[in-house]
Amino acid sequence: MASSAPSMLSTSPRAFSSRYSTPMAFSYSPGRQFAPTLPVHRSFHGLRRSFEHRAPRLISTSRSHRRSFSVNASLPLVGNPAPDFEAEAVFDQEFIKVKLSDYIGKKYVILFFYPLDFTFVCPTEITAFSDRYSEFEKINTEILGVSIDSVFSHLAWVQTDRKSGGLGDLKYPLLSDVTKSIAKSYEVLIPDQGIALRGLFIIDKEGIIQHSTINNLAIGRSVDETLRTLQALQYVQENPDEVCPAGWKPGEKSMKPDPKLSKEYFAAI
Repeated sequence: MASSAPSMLSTSPRAFSSRYSTPMAFSYSPGRQFAPTLPVHRSFHGLRRSFEHRAPRLISTSRSHRRSFSVNASLPLVGNPAPDFEAEAVFDQEFIKVKLSDYIGKKYVILFFYPLDFTFVCPTEITAFSDRYSEFEKINTEILGVSIDSVFSHLAWVQTDRKSGGLGDLKYPLLSDVTKSIAKSYEVLIPDQGIALRGLFIIDKEGIIQHSTINNLAIGRSVDETLRTLQALQYVQENPDEVCPAGWKPGEKSMKPDPKLSKEYFAAI
């Protein structure tokens, strides 16, 4: 039996506003606004720079004649507030409402997208996260799975045995994004197919996206690497004068982001 449904805690949505729920395309949009600066490690304050909206640039090339074309770009999601959303979900074989901003100030969130219910790679990922749910729960993290399927499809899949390609009971909610608005806002929607790529986002307690990965449809994700990255994120947030080198795991030596002090790390490896 799955654990009890996550409480929908009411909190001030200070890190979110309605402008973040506007669907976003892979292009610059004057209506889309971001935090004026990216939250960075205090040791890198000297590298902090403000990001401002830039109008599309016109680049001209000329041989026998001149042509103009626009270069459209949008700011990366990592380092900016996670687009808020509210959606129907299936949890413990019941329909519930999940709102991302309810977790602000309370929990970290692993938000992952998958293409479709009743497919092949997807159930291996979904059940793998469910089987390891307690490890995320111990470090104050909720997991949310999202696809463009309806809650009725989610429910039917949960009620299907794993040996028959189903999910069985899950320990976290599966969200329905039938309007595709969530996938669009996280920039993982494949427009001509109407399904999402395998995007995964780690959102901290302040509602900031700190990590993202996007796999193509045929490639499953690693629960181990997701957990390791989350642990590294929590470590540097708790120890703001340190950084985590490649492959860092809890208990291993971290690094001081300083030309002299970093030599202690390199001398020890």
